[in-house]
Amino acid sequence: MTRHFDVIVVGGGLVGASIAFGLRDLGSKLAVFDEGDVAHRAARGNFGLIWVQGKGLGLPAYGTWTQRSARAWPRFAASLRDETGIDVALRQTGGVHVCLSPRELDVRSERFVQLFAQPGFERFDVEVLDRAGVAKRLPGIGPDVVGGTWSALDGDCNPLRLLRALDIGVERAGVVRHARSAIVAIEPHADRFGVRTAQAEFTCERIVLAAGLGNARLAPMVGIKAPVIPNKGQIIVLERVQPFLSMPLETIRQTDEGTVLLGDSQQDRGFDDAVDPAVLAAIAARAVRVFPLLRDVRVVRAWAALRVMSPDGFPIYAQSRAHPGAFLATCHSGVTLAAAHALDLAPAIRAGAFPAEYRPFALERFDVRAAA
Repeated sequence: MTRHFDVIVVGGGLVGASIAFGLRDLGSKLAVFDEGDVAHRAARGNFGLIWVQGKGLGLPAYGTWTQRSARAWPRFAASLRDETGIDVALRQTGGVHVCLSPRELDVRSERFVQLFAQPGFERFDVEVLDRAGVAKRLPGIGPDVVGGTWSALDGDCNPLRLLRALDIGVERAGVVRHARSAIVAIEPHADRFGVRTAQAEFTCERIVLAAGLGNARLAPMVGIKAPVIPNKGQIIVLERVQPFLSMPLETIRQTDEGTVLLGDSQQDRGFDDAVDPAVLAAIAARAVRVFPLLRDVRVVRAWAALRVMSPDGFPIYAQSRAHPGAFLATCHSGVTLAAAHALDLAPAIRAGAFPAEYRPFALERFDVRAAA
């Protein structure tokens, strides 16, 4: 028999899992379909940052959306802990972007001038720091550090625990999860959607496409375009060391377990997710310039993963005009926006339509005539 659900979420990564967590009170009327580890999972390269600094240049609404999520994170983390017993190691003691030359610091400072000058941009507190200001927050910095910027809204968490907590939360709510179940076809009907995998067929009243790069293939099935492309990032993991970082940097963070993560690259290489030793060497060299103490710390492992990028780098939240029960959600900031996806985006999907405040994230912004 074909099983029917109120809502099907396609994608079990951080975006899909956060939305499913926000819809968990649907219980067995909600299903999550996940392709499994054969997918190009963005979460493989997740750095675990909750980051606000610098976001929103070119789209002020994105700055507001990011800030809303960052401010909601304490409540979100508390609900995960209460329902699952998992502490996601949320730390929001601020975050630092480090500059290694006067030119870098000038460019960084100018970015915030432009950011805050945008009409409608929601301002937040950020400090431009000289070398002494950085050293006060980050003891042990190297002589090449000339300054940086700091914001109290920034922080980090353990993204592995986050995904695990989201999964346990939906499981305990009775949500049906189909692992290793790639969607072969979606067929819109007058009052429902037919969803087919290689193993079975299902129907639902609403469908949420949160499948990352897989959305490019799936979205046209429900009358939506998903102009997403891969962007490769690489991460180096260092061995556990004594705590020395009380707050994360944009490119260096120490986990609650003591390991150190380095990540500072963006490459347009299609679907190539192989590590590049030259890029890893550049990441390591810059990290050592920031913290010379890392010079003798051993590398444990390194990997590359593919971010999900839209043409302008901002999230896409869309609803099909031809088939109104179909939604698209995609972004490259799955950790930062997890709270907003669970607490705000999911209820909007359940209500059946995105409110007007989501309009800046719609697909029409890529259509010059529609935008005009």
